[in-house]
Amino acid sequence: MMKAAEVPKEYFFLERLLGKWTVTAPQMTGDDDWTETVRSLHGIWFVAEGSGRTADGKDATTILTLGYNASKGKYVGSWIGSMMDYMWVYEGEVDASGNVLDLYTAGPDFNGEGLADYRERITFTDADHRTFTSSTRQPDGSWKQFMEAHYARKI
Repeated sequence: MMKAAEVPKEYFFLERLLGKWTVTAPQMTGDDDWTETVRSLHGIWFVAEGSGRTADGKDATTILTLGYNASKGKYVGSWIGSMMDYMWVYEGEVDASGNVLDLYTAGPDFNGEGLADYRERITFTDADHRTFTSSTRQPDGSWKQFMEAHYARKI
């Protein structure tokens, strides 16, 4: 019989995501705020469902999944959004401060020329505020940020 997954210590970073959030990201959503609800699947997986309008006024829904894969020693997850047909798959780690989760992935290049490397970063500024930034890897290996969203806990 397969051993049931145990809640790892890495769960505690993800637990901080639980709740209902207001999301502000003007470059992605125009003047409309989004909402996000994060729930836990028994402390092993976390599911964040976002909803709002895109900058062009279209309704949109996003789903982020996050967990910790003990055999890889990495946080893992995925992101899908109703505005595109690409599923983003992540691997990452929390920094030494315990407040920043870097998630790495490959996805469509903005130029439409294959795939590019991306880093998504979740940063807690305090218990009720966090940011989500997206950056793309530059030819020199540095990261160039192109998106930032601000989250404030509602509940």
